[in-house]
Formats: sequence, C-alpha cells, structure tokens
Amino acid sequence: MNPGNILIVEDEEIIRASLRRLLERNNYSVSEAGSVHEAELSYTLKDFDLIISDLRLPDSPGTEMINLAEGVPVLIMTSYASLNSAVSTMKMGAVDYIAKPFDHSEMLERVAAIMASKPAVPDRSTEDVLSETHTGYSGILGRCDAMKLLFKRIRKVAPTDATVLIQGESGTGKELVARALHENSRRANGPMISVNCAAIPETLIESELFGHEKGSFTGATAARTGLIEAANTGTLFLDEIGELPLEAQARLLRVLQEGEIRRVGSVQSQKVDVRLIAATHRNLRQLSASGDFREDLYYRLKVVELRIPALRERGNDVLMLAEKLLEKVCSKMELEVYSYSPEAMAAICQHQWPGNVRELEHAIERAVILCDDDIITPETLDLDVHVKSTFFRTDAGNAGSNNVVETQDGLSLEDYFQRFVLEHQNQMTETELAQKLGISRKTLWERRQRLGIPRKKASA
Repeated sequence: MNPGNILIVEDEEIIRASLRRLLERNNYSVSEAGSVHEAELSYTLKDFDLIISDLRLPDSPGTEMINLAEGVPVLIMTSYASLNSAVSTMKMGAVDYIAKPFDHSEMLERVAAIMASKPAVPDRSTEDVLSETHTGYSGILGRCDAMKLLFKRIRKVAPTDATVLIQGESGTGKELVARALHENSRRANGPMISVNCAAIPETLIESELFGHEKGSFTGATAARTGLIEAANTGTLFLDEIGELPLEAQARLLRVLQEGEIRRVGSVQSQKVDVRLIAATHRNLRQLSASGDFREDLYYRLKVVELRIPALRERGNDVLMLAEKLLEKVCSKMELEVYSYSPEAMAAICQHQWPGNVRELEHAIERAVILCDDDIITPETLDLDVHVKSTFFRTDAGNAGSNNVVETQDGLSLEDYFQRFVLEHQNQMTETELAQKLGISRKTLWERRQRLGIPRKKASA
C-alpha cells in the first residue's frame, strides 16, 4: 500500500536523489523539483500529501511552498540550523523543521508522524458553495482573468502575517480586499481597524494612530489609546496611505520594524502585534522618488503588492456587477427586482466608469429611485453615452437589416435582445415583452424568427 505522495523541492541534485531513494525504499511515491518555480509549473501541488523543501532555493525561499500548496503540509529542511529560523518557518505555517545533515531514521520518523497526523481533506464542493462561488471570492465579485488572479493571490497571502500594499483607483474596492485578507487570516477573530489617512487632519494624525498621554498637548485632558494599539492581535488597514505626513511615516516605520509604538508625550514604548494592510490610488514609487513618501517605508509596505483592476479593464464583469448591484439596491429599498432595458445594458458596457464600482452602484441606486416603472433605461442611469436604439424600433421594411450596434466589448444589442427574451418569455405575454422592449408585437415576432428564438408554446 502506498503510504503517501511526497514532493521534494531541493536544488542540490545529490541530496535530492539520496532523499528520493530513501523515501521510495519505504514505499512512498516521490516526485522532485529543483526550485519553487519548477514545482509550481510541473505539478498540481494539492495532489501531494507532503512537500519536503529546502529553505534556501535559487528563485524563492522554500517557505513560499506553504502559500502555493494551500493546505498541504510542508517540512522545511536547511543546513542553516538555528532556533530563530526554526521559529520563523513554523510561524509561517511549516508543519515541521529539520536541520541538514539529518539522519535517515530521523527523516523517516518526521515524515511518518506528519502523514499520521494529516487531517482529512475537506470536501471542496462544500467549500465552493460556502465561500468561493463562480462569481467571486469572499464577498468580492468578479469573473474576468484579472480578478481570478487577484483572488488566487488573496488566498495565498491571507493566512500569512505579511504586510500588503493594495493598489487601485478610487472606487475599485480596496477596503473589500483588505477585509477579505483579514477574514481569511489567522487574525480573523481579532479586530480590524480601518483608517482613512486623508480624512484625519495632519495635526491630529499621530495622536489618532499612536495615542497620547494626558497633558501631552493643549486639549489632551486624558490619556487616549491610539488606533494601532486598538488593532492589537488583529489587522490595521490604512487607506490612502500616500496622504500620511512624513513624521507619521517615520513612526509607522518603527511599528513595522520593531513591532512597538510610543504614545505622543510618553517616554515608554510598548509592544503591539498588528498586521498592516495599506492601500492607495497614488504611485508611491514616484512619491518616494520626489521625497514626498519615505522610500524605506515604501519597500516595507510592498512585501506583497495586490493590484485591483479598474472596472473598464474587467470586460463583461460590468454586466454581472450591474445585475448583482441592482438586486442589492432593490432589496434595500424593499422593491421587486427591476430589469435593465437592452439599451441600458449597452450603455453600461460603453461607459468608461472613471469612478469604478462605486460610481456604478450610485448610478443604479439613482436609476431605481427615478425610473417610472421597473425597467432601467440609459436616461435614468444618467450616463454620458449615446446608444443607438434603432435596432429595436425599426419598421417592418427594415426587419431584414443586418446593421447591429456593437459595444466596446464586442457584444451586440442582438445579444441583449436574445438574453432579455429568453429570461422573461416564460413570465410575460408577447404584449408585455414588446412593451418592455419598446417595440410592436409584429417587430418582436420578426426578430424572433430572424434570431431563431420562436415562442415556446405552453404544454396542455
């Protein structure tokens, strides 16, 4: 019987071959790779029961396998044996640590113990239903490739304590990403404190972040706990960190380097256990080059950098988001769910959305409030685009025309016509469908015939 599948990640071929022979003699199935990159490209890491990786590898450290393997136990081996490195690798999620050179019997004992204690793999289908639907991850909606990549990186970095810098335009959902990182981390039971650095006056920001002692400045009538201290054992999210004054940046750097703070007016420092997540829409590299942002703090913040794509870069995600947000707005207003006219859907695709998802949500909320019936139109959305509607309002003589209005994503108004009819024809009469589309019953019938979607007759 095969006791388990093991992957060895080791750049020294002699050690890798020796360890492979040892494990295979004890009936383990063994695969091997010379680097983290080779392992990721060559294998599906979740297929293994254990990964044994050297700490020092040519491209990335062996601890990177902990994030890439997502739940597969990782045994770290290294010739640089020390208590500090052992503790640090265990904190990062390694299941065990062994120093080279190791005895064969010791290695086999460690491997057998890990295999014996390996928990049962949870049912992925259940997990998918609970937390990772096909429309997004952890409350963030998205289907495009850029968002799928973002979700993959969130899953990798969330369980660690790594500092994260989130880059993205205003309205893209930077705080949602920060909350997803917190809720999927080991600190999920701790507090998450969110701070908008641009909203706090420059004269008060140090007091707000670090706290102050009584009498430390005029008006300080009592000691006050700062927001960093309040986030102890949890996560501190600093939005618009590019607006942080230079003096506060220097003090924040000390928090990241030493894990301690000192209240304004105090001579004593105190330890804090806080994970920092920062976000900005500004280019911190340029700000640091011009001296408006500390370069050393910038490099401390970008341990892991996540970029959220703008809405205009997300292709058909905009339609999916529009539908989900419409459901949300109607539910909040206790209304039956409204529908978009095909022209409105085309307008949504054509608009550039400089305010991103926030602008889209506000436009939909305004449209629901202002529309006279339950159909959202481009006029109620108040979008600065001009959508041709002749496709839906042609005379019978033009019914055979092949002129089709194309959106910027390659979708046509014919697509929207088909989608609307197929989604609503079982609940609406032909007269109601024609009214919703703004066309006559005759035109509706002609479009059905040309597009190959005849009316389904109800069964007796």
